[in-house]
Amino acid sequence: MMGKIIVAGIGSGCKEDITPAVLEAVQKADAIVGYKYYFQFVEPFAKEGCECIDTGMKKERERAEQAFLLAEQGKDVVVISSGDAGIYGMTPLIYEMKYARQSDIEIVSLPGISAFQKAAALLGAPIGHDLCTISLSDLMTPWEVIERRIKAAAQGDFVTSIYNPKSHGRYWQLYRLQEIFLQERSAETPVGYVRQAGREEQEVKVTTLGAFNPEDVDMFTVILIGNSQSYVVNGKMITPRGYYRSEEQEAGVGKKGQQIMMESFRTIEGELKRKDYPLDHKWALLHAIHTTADFEMENLLHTDLDAVSLLYHKVKTGELKTIITDVTMVTSGIRKGALQRLGIEAKCYLSDVRAAEFSTAHNITRTQAGIRLAVDEHPDALFAFGNAPTALMELCDLIRKGKAHPAGIIAAPVGFVHVKESKHMVKPFKDIPKIIIEGRKGGSNLAATLCNAILTFDDAEQLKPGRDL
Repeated sequence: MMGKIIVAGIGSGCKEDITPAVLEAVQKADAIVGYKYYFQFVEPFAKEGCECIDTGMKKERERAEQAFLLAEQGKDVVVISSGDAGIYGMTPLIYEMKYARQSDIEIVSLPGISAFQKAAALLGAPIGHDLCTISLSDLMTPWEVIERRIKAAAQGDFVTSIYNPKSHGRYWQLYRLQEIFLQERSAETPVGYVRQAGREEQEVKVTTLGAFNPEDVDMFTVILIGNSQSYVVNGKMITPRGYYRSEEQEAGVGKKGQQIMMESFRTIEGELKRKDYPLDHKWALLHAIHTTADFEMENLLHTDLDAVSLLYHKVKTGELKTIITDVTMVTSGIRKGALQRLGIEAKCYLSDVRAAEFSTAHNITRTQAGIRLAVDEHPDALFAFGNAPTALMELCDLIRKGKAHPAGIIAAPVGFVHVKESKHMVKPFKDIPKIIIEGRKGGSNLAATLCNAILTFDDAEQLKPGRDL
C-alpha cells in the first residue's frame, strides 16, 4: 500500500504561527523530510519513532526524491518548508516530480503563513491592496526576467514584497531594484523590512524608498515596498483599501472635489520626471502643476530647504497669523476653510483707500503702496505675490531697510517687465523661507495654491490634498 506526501508550510519560524492542520500532519507522520535548520520548529511535535531526514541547503531535489522513496514504502511523509510551501517552497517541485516519475503517490498541500504575511503583520497593514512578490535569486531565473518583473511591479503601482534580497554572492541586485523603483515611485514611498520574522532575532524597520539602505538586509529579510497610497502613522505602514473614501462618498459628504484632486495629484506624481523630490518640495510642486497643468513647473519652482514645512510649523505654533497678498485674486484663491481651521487671516491692501492716496502722493504703484501699509501693520507676515513685480521689489527694499521681517515669501509675479529681476532680488535673503516661480511665469492662481500647499502640509505624507475644498 502506497503512503502519501504532505507538503507543509510551517510558517515563519515560531510555533504560534504553525497551523493546526500542519501540526496534526507532523504529529501523525511516519517520516519528516526537510532542510535541517527548520527541524527545530517541528521535532518537538513529532511522534515517537518518526524518521526525521534533514538535508543541507540547495538539496531540494534530494529531499523530494527521498520523500517519494519513503512514500513508495507505504509511509506517510511530511515535507516541510518555511512560510507557505507553495511560495518559493517545495510544493511545486513535489508536483513536478510526481508527474516526471509518473507516480501514483497522493500529494496533499497544507498552506502556511508566508514570510511576507508575517512581515506585513509586524509592519502594520502594508498589503491592504494589490500585491506582488518577487524573488531576487537568479539561481534558476535569469536576471533579465527578474528585472522585467521589477519594472512591471514598479510601473503597475503594486505593493511589492521582496524575497531573497541579498546574499554574499548577490550584493548588487537589490541596489538595482531600488534604482528601478525610484524611477517610477516617490522617494518618500514607505518601505518596511523584517529580519528573522517570528524568531528571537527578529528586527522590524520602517523607512522610505529613498532612505532605504540595501546593506541593512540579508537573506533572512523580507522587504515590503508600499504603493503610491501607502503611508506611515506612528511607525506602522498602511496601504488603504479605500473603505473610508467609499463611506464618505456613500454618506454624500461634499468630498467629490477632494477625490478628483487626490486622483489628479497621483496622476501628476506618476508623470514627474524625477521621483526623488523631498516631500516638502514635492507638495508645493504638485500644487503648482495641478493649478497650471504645466509640467515646466518642475524646472521653474524653487523652494528653499524645508521652506514649506518651516512655514507650516510657524502656522501650527501660532507664530504666523497673517498672509499678505499683492492683489485680491491671490487672497480669493486661498482656501477659506484652511484659514478658518488654522486661525489665519489673509489680507490685501490694494483696495484700501489709504493705498490709493499713498500711491498718488509718492508716485508709486498701488500695489507698492499696499505693501508699505501691510509692512507697517504686519511686518512678520507671509507675503505672497502673484501679479505685481513692483510690489515684490518694494518688499525687498523694506527688508533691506530693516522695516520688514517676513515669516516667508512666495514670489510668483507674472509678466514681462521687472518680473525676473524682482525674483532675483528676493533670493539674497537667506534667512527667509522662500518659494519662487522662476522666470516670467507665475500668476495669482499660483501664489494662492502655494499658500494652500503650506496650510495643508500635514496632508502631504498621505498625499491627500483638498480637505478644505
